[in-house]
Amino acid sequence: MPSEAERNKGLGFTSAGAARVLAAACRRAGLDDDGARLIRFGENALFRLTAQPVVVRIARSTEYLDSARGEVEVSRWLLHEGFPVTRAVDDLEQPLTVDGHPVTFWHLIEESRRKPSYGELGAVLRDLHSLSLPDTLSLPSYPVLDRTDQRIDAAVGIPEDDRAFLRKRAHELRDRVADLRFESEKGPVHGDAHVQNLMVDRNDQVILIDLERFSFDFPEWDLMVTATEHHSLGWQTKEEYGAFIGAYGRDLRAWPGFPTLRAVQEFNMTTWLMQNVSESAETAAEYARRISSLRNEDAPRDWNPG
Repeated sequence: MPSEAERNKGLGFTSAGAARVLAAACRRAGLDDDGARLIRFGENALFRLTAQPVVVRIARSTEYLDSARGEVEVSRWLLHEGFPVTRAVDDLEQPLTVDGHPVTFWHLIEESRRKPSYGELGAVLRDLHSLSLPDTLSLPSYPVLDRTDQRIDAAVGIPEDDRAFLRKRAHELRDRVADLRFESEKGPVHGDAHVQNLMVDRNDQVILIDLERFSFDFPEWDLMVTATEHHSLGWQTKEEYGAFIGAYGRDLRAWPGFPTLRAVQEFNMTTWLMQNVSESAETAAEYARRISSLRNEDAPRDWNPG
């Protein structure tokens, strides 16, 4: 069994702790954190500053440091290509490490009132996957079960039976992924390609955000997100999913490997949420709903987005 210290590594990260890191990071960067607002708490904590048009992104531990560096490098490459992407603040050291947490700073995107569509997501992914990487940019492979073992070992507030089940499922999924035969050539992959990782600015331009899992791998890893959300969870209408595959030009569900990628996506969605079961009763209840349905592959997935 892991020690208490090991269980708290990274996954003991709380919104209150993130706020303390924010204050220290802003002092070092010469920014004003007074009135900063937490806009998201998940794999990272994101704060919007009030005094400057900047979003501060705080990762859970130094194990995320390479990812934080990669985000900044990928953003600068895509901007050079003319690709609409979130912009790192250029005149600050990137990333900072504060109390064991990598911190990066991003220009605030002033949002339009409208939300991006699934057709726009398909088009963005089509354009992204058509790009060629420069020799100067080295990217990792897609992290199929990224940080899964760490999450399972460190999870606080879950039954030990869940922990044993998740370890076993992770082993099974690794074996299934090893047997896959992909149909596409490798290229740039966003790594978390859902519609919430697009924003529409006030010029009505659709902008790609959240580059933490950006990789060089098979494009199927990007397509599995929306395909799973539609096929398993019913989070898109038939028309919305039709717009997505119409813009991209492929429906991943027709590929024999889709059931394996669907299982990977559902597993990752569950273990991602598991990190925050102590944040609220609602999160704990949603985790319990997801882990219950993972135990039965044929059970309906009555999951809530979040």
